[in-house]
Amino acid sequence: MGKSSSGKDTIYEEVLCREELGLKPFIMYTTRPIRAKETDGVQYHFVTVEKLHEMQEKRQVIELREYDTVYGKWYYFTADGDSIDMERSNYLALGTLVSFQKVRDYYGEDRVVPIYIEVDDGNRLERALKRERKQAVPKYEEMCRRFLADQKDFSEENIRAAGVKRRFRNNADRQICMDEVAAFIAREISHS
Repeated sequence: MGKSSSGKDTIYEEVLCREELGLKPFIMYTTRPIRAKETDGVQYHFVTVEKLHEMQEKRQVIELREYDTVYGKWYYFTADGDSIDMERSNYLALGTLVSFQKVRDYYGEDRVVPIYIEVDDGNRLERALKRERKQAVPKYEEMCRRFLADQKDFSEENIRAAGVKRRFRNNADRQICMDEVAAFIAREISHS
């Protein structure tokens, strides 16, 4: 987890590909529009609001976040699907502090460990702008809203309250950060 444009998606994809870790993807859900270069079922399960309601009725939703964006309400959520077997496999997930806490509470503190990626704000803003410029229809206003919202959502107080003790800095050489994250995961797996 980390603020927007911290590089968490890239780190997630790279670490997930490291066969020696044997990780499976724990894919979250969203109702927001799919972005360029995203694939349904890879970065997120892109679903309709109706599908979200159906999953809520089936009590599959672990946590749900609602964002009032400049394009309307977007929902991000975590669901316990048929493909999740925490007893037989180790998973890697992307999320927020809130989603981490809910998933940890749902599956147990001994099964869910936080990995927090942090980047200086200037670097994050540059990365966000570069990514948004690549979109067919850039959403700069939404980019700014997310940047400011993350300042509150990932405040030092919230990070401490979530129990995040270890941070991984991703300001310079992304490969170093990825290697540190992978080594941390390998240690955690060997202790479980």
